[in-house]
Amino acid sequence: MSEQMIALVFPGQGSQRPGMGKDFFDGSTQSRRIFEEASEVLGWDVAALCFGEDERLNLTAFTQPCILTTEIAMLRAMEARYGFSPSRFGGHSLGEFTALVAAAAIPFPEALRIVQRRGKLMQEAVPPGEGAMAAVISEDLNLEAIRETLSDLSLDVANINSANQVVISGAAAAMPEAEKRLTEVLGKGKPLRFVALNVSAPFHSRFMRTIEEPFAETLKTLGSGLDPGRATAVTSNFTGGFHTGQRAAIIDGLVSQLSHTVRWTDNMRALAGEAEAIYEAGPGRPLRDFFKTLGVSCNSVTTLQSAERLFGG
Repeated sequence: MSEQMIALVFPGQGSQRPGMGKDFFDGSTQSRRIFEEASEVLGWDVAALCFGEDERLNLTAFTQPCILTTEIAMLRAMEARYGFSPSRFGGHSLGEFTALVAAAAIPFPEALRIVQRRGKLMQEAVPPGEGAMAAVISEDLNLEAIRETLSDLSLDVANINSANQVVISGAAAAMPEAEKRLTEVLGKGKPLRFVALNVSAPFHSRFMRTIEEPFAETLKTLGSGLDPGRATAVTSNFTGGFHTGQRAAIIDGLVSQLSHTVRWTDNMRALAGEAEAIYEAGPGRPLRDFFKTLGVSCNSVTTLQSAERLFGG
């Protein structure tokens, strides 16, 4: 590939699907090794869970290591087959951990153990059914108006995905009132969609604060291989810019991400400001459309065939 500055981004939870990564597993020795390594580290068959119709794929403690494994398996195949060599990285929520592995800032085995623990903690933070998330979709959303409208409800802005999409998260009981208010405030003269997300807990909200301390301990215990210098090539969901080269600040950002807003729009701007080309690799391609709202092109790889179309020949 040419020597242009390339950025690679990874989607997070919600992008999983049965069969994800199987074509890479079947067609690439490097990909197969990643799935095998993940199974050895975690003690269960990651490939079987990703490729079959196993309902555990949607349970957070399994979803997170499965997505991480699939995305790194895809990257290793692209590196080996096409000389793909990105130098800047970003990831949405869970995808930030994939980005750190891709940048060689965290060893793959450590990241697997960290995200499995992260998923378990996130699932246990709120009893089933009590939390919810919803996407608010309309043109040129007024972020401050959203926050003001929801200020007395047990809801927070979880993700700023683009100028046209913001995700809110918190108490399930507050969602109907939130939809009513936001439709009245933001829906005047233009269409507004309020889409409930199929998630098992209210991620990136105040309800995750209870797990910050145990997750910080997880990072300190399992993250001994963290290379702060390499993390500077990766964007932070918490700060919006690139990670600093300070270990404590990196850990703080990863912990704070649990209960704070994912500043994805800021991440996209930071990456677009340095990269000449941007690619997305993952089981789904939600990030491509977010980049499009900034007028930035992002090519997505979701299958081995799509990688061949982009890089082959």
